[in-house]
Amino acid sequence: MPPTNAEATPGTPTGTTDRAVPTATAPATGNPYRRLFALPGARAFTAGNLIARLPSGMFGVSAVVMIAGARGSYALAGAVTATGLAATAVTAPWIARLVDRHGQARIAVPATVCAVLGSLALVLCVHYDAPDWTLFAAYAATATTPNTGGMSRARWAHLLKGDPEALHTANSFEQAADELCYMLGPVLAAFLCGTVFPEAGTLTGAALLLTGILLFAAQRSTEPPPRPLSSRAKAPLRAPGMPAQLAVCLAMGAVFGAMEVVTVAFADAQGHRSVAGVALGLQAAGSCVAGLVFGLLRPAGPADRRLRWCVAAMTVLMTLPLLAAALTGSLLLLSGALLVAGTATAPTMVTNMTLVQQRTPEGRLNEGMTLAVTGLLGGIGCGSAAGGWAVEHLSPTAAYGVPVTAAAVALLISLVRRTG
Repeated sequence: MPPTNAEATPGTPTGTTDRAVPTATAPATGNPYRRLFALPGARAFTAGNLIARLPSGMFGVSAVVMIAGARGSYALAGAVTATGLAATAVTAPWIARLVDRHGQARIAVPATVCAVLGSLALVLCVHYDAPDWTLFAAYAATATTPNTGGMSRARWAHLLKGDPEALHTANSFEQAADELCYMLGPVLAAFLCGTVFPEAGTLTGAALLLTGILLFAAQRSTEPPPRPLSSRAKAPLRAPGMPAQLAVCLAMGAVFGAMEVVTVAFADAQGHRSVAGVALGLQAAGSCVAGLVFGLLRPAGPADRRLRWCVAAMTVLMTLPLLAAALTGSLLLLSGALLVAGTATAPTMVTNMTLVQQRTPEGRLNEGMTLAVTGLLGGIGCGSAAGGWAVEHLSPTAAYGVPVTAAAVALLISLVRRTG
């Protein structure tokens, strides 16, 4: 059985290194976030990573607006972005495996350059009215974008080895940062594409990604040492507990994908489609605040038990948007329900990533966390499709049952894992 106590983190690199490891023995009193960023180099790599991570919420919206505006087809825009998502699902674990084996700076920089060139190629293809197939090829090239959030979490795991409480705080901060980027990214992209020029969102995102990765990679003192792959190293997918963990990721991704599509459809049915972004932003805001608060708490008990409670809370809270839509039909009350429902997201994701770190074989932490993100992306795609089907064949209100069902499936998987 894999370790379940908070102290066990087999995914954390061990052994001798050729770099000085900053100490993580700050005083045990005071604000845990202040202690976290008192570590040498922590602020520098975090700043670079946040700059690089913001475009993750920009590229999809920017591509849709740019392509749909130039070609007059949302179907084409959606197909191009879906192709990029599929390419990412295939490419991301491979990039992460190279990062583990050869080091973050050595792999992340050239991979980012390739992704940026893909973004520039997409802009040129759209601007010069190239054939449609070139859009698919160009956007697929952006799949080499490294998992910036995973690399940041790997650094925290390296720096905070042996300090599970501080690592819990770091994971909570990273989840809050994810929510903030996915909340601000689409807003920034829509503003740039709508007020500057249609290609501005993609170009700005590419510039931020490259700048952030260069700043992040330059912080070599905090970088985990590369771990050459041993012939006996177990693949993350074969590690005990990991398949079930990735299945939970898939189900949780379906929650997010379905909620986004259904909320847009519900707002559109009421003639307020533009307000859907605000409602979804409130859900992300609730998760962001909950993540920061969760980081202030001391984790109690095994992480797998905490995950079951977190997923159970998510399942219950996801019924609030369904009830608000069904009983009131008010977009305002729905937005409030989404804000409350979002508070379960960050604690669940933080605990899930803690388990992924614990269950990932030594030396393959980036790969393990990228597989988790890939599972989430796959779930988002499935949830979007299921939510869209429910909207078309049932109603936007009834379709809010899809994220509730997906959350219940995640809970069932976590409970079966306990008895399995």
